[in-house]
Amino acid sequence: MSKFKPHIALLVCNILWAMDYPFYNIVLPEYVHPMAMVSGSLIATALLSLIPLAWEKSEKVARTDIRRLIGAALLIGVLRKVFIMYGLSMTSPIDGSIIDTIVPLLVLVVSVLLGMDRFTKLKVAGLALGMAGAVAVVLTGISAAHTHSHLWGNILILLCACVTSLYMVWFKRLIAKYQITTVLRWLYCTAAIVALPFGLRAIIHTDYAAIAQHALFPTLFVLIVPTYLPNLMLNYALKTVQPTVSSIYTYLQPVLAIAMSVAMGLDKLHLDTVIFALVIFTGVALVLRSYAAHPDAPASRTH
Repeated sequence: MSKFKPHIALLVCNILWAMDYPFYNIVLPEYVHPMAMVSGSLIATALLSLIPLAWEKSEKVARTDIRRLIGAALLIGVLRKVFIMYGLSMTSPIDGSIIDTIVPLLVLVVSVLLGMDRFTKLKVAGLALGMAGAVAVVLTGISAAHTHSHLWGNILILLCACVTSLYMVWFKRLIAKYQITTVLRWLYCTAAIVALPFGLRAIIHTDYAAIAQHALFPTLFVLIVPTYLPNLMLNYALKTVQPTVSSIYTYLQPVLAIAMSVAMGLDKLHLDTVIFALVIFTGVALVLRSYAAHPDAPASRTH
């Protein structure tokens, strides 16, 4: 049973992240400014990260790792939050969820650049196919037929995927070195301190009484749920599961996000978007197949 726990954790965290896309679309920017939500969610997460101190002893972090933890906080805490919230405040939740599925491809690119992996013909083919599909989805933002899409919003979601991929590869060893709660405490307390000066004005000037009743639950959800709990599960999984394998679960996000967005009337599913998504999925599948074919090859290892 223990070998399935990381996969269960990845399943749950991706379901919660899938709920982000339509909920952000409801809340941002009509009721809450994106920067107010960035800072507010990081503050809530920082407070949640302190709760385990009530029953566990604070773990000492090596001085040499503090700088890397601060870097991780800037990446996954601040930049990812800024990119996804500003991106989804401008574009379609369907586009956003599909673009995010290129994370496995970006994990491959980052791993190769850092000398942790190498390209093969199958990986290059998958990368080319998947990135072509991603670029096509991004460019739907300038199409008049896609009224809910926006080019700059799609670009911001693409940057969010880049940041996530870099974090998943670069900080795997650091994550494995310390307790999950220690890592998240450092990440989100640091991120909250960095983001607060930029979001304080927006938080103060938010008209909370004007938030419509139908937007109350989505507001509370995106403020509290999708940061600490899913990242707790993700970091737990990354201790034993390779980044490329864990990124497979991003397939769930567009399927669930599309279903919820269409059901809630927030977006429409276009045929060309479905085709582009299938192109991305095929590209990712080719890359993952190359790892399955050579599980012991250096290309599949993460250092």
